[in-house]
Amino acid sequence: MPDVAVEAARFIAGHAGEPITLADVADHVGYSPFHLARAFERAHGQPPGRFLAAHRFQRAKRLLLETDERVIDICCAVGFSSVGTFTRRFRAEIGLSPVNFRRLPDLLSDAPPRPVLVPGDDDSGGVVTGEVHLDLSARIALGGAAAIYVGLFAQRSPRGVPIVGALLDEQGRFALTGIPRGTYWVLATAFSARADHAQQLVPGWNVVGGSPAPLVIGPARPPEHREITLRVVPPWSAPVLVALPPLAAPIAQDRRRQPLAAGLP
Repeated sequence: MPDVAVEAARFIAGHAGEPITLADVADHVGYSPFHLARAFERAHGQPPGRFLAAHRFQRAKRLLLETDERVIDICCAVGFSSVGTFTRRFRAEIGLSPVNFRRLPDLLSDAPPRPVLVPGDDDSGGVVTGEVHLDLSARIALGGAAAIYVGLFAQRSPRGVPIVGALLDEQGRFALTGIPRGTYWVLATAFSARADHAQQLVPGWNVVGGSPAPLVIGPARPPEHREITLRVVPPWSAPVLVALPPLAAPIAQDRRRQPLAAGLP
C-alpha cells in the first residue's frame, strides 16, 4: 500500500504541469480511483487533488518571484482556468494573495525575519514545548546555518497561517503558548539562513519534520512536549507552501492581531 501511494505521488509531481485527473493516476498505479484516494490520504495526509495543487502552487510561487508574468498568465500556466479560484486558493494555502507574495522579497529586505514566538489567541490556552534537531542530510543541504520554523496546524499538512508559530534561535528549543482548545499537528521546516529572501520563500530543498501523531489541547491538560527531527525529503514530496519568513518579520509582529493576508500592504 505505501509503495502505491509513493508511486502515485511521484506520478502527480512529475505531471503537475499537465491536466491530469485522479483516474489518470489510478490507471498508472493499477488501482481504482476510490481505493487510491483512500490509500493516498492515509500515506500523505492529504487527498491527491490537494497534493497536485500544492505542486502547482509551488511552481506559481517560483514564477511570481522569478518572472514578470501577470497573475492571470501564471494562473493558466500552472493549470487553473479561473484566476478568481486560483487567487482564493493561493491565499488559503500560502497565507496571502499572489500580488502580496510577489512583494515579499522587498518587504523582507526592509524587515528581515528574526527569532520570535507568535502566540495563539487564547491567553490561558495550552502550551507545547520541544526541540527541533537537524539530521545529517538537513545539515548538509542547509550549509550548516538554518532558519528553523515550527508551528501548530489543524491539518497534517501546513496550510495558511499556523495557529501558533515561532522562528527559533540556534538552540532549536521552542515553547508554543496561547493554544486554543483543539487537535493539532506540530510541523517544522528549515531554510538556509544564508539564502536570500526569494530562496527562503521557494527553497531548493524540502527540509521538514513533525510529530507522528496529532496532539490534543484542552482544559487542565499538562503541557505537551515534542522532539522533532528535520530531514531532506524527496523532491516529489508535498512542498511547504506557507510563506513563513514574513510571519517572523517585525512588520508581522506589529500587526499580529490581524490576519497576515489583510495586514500586508
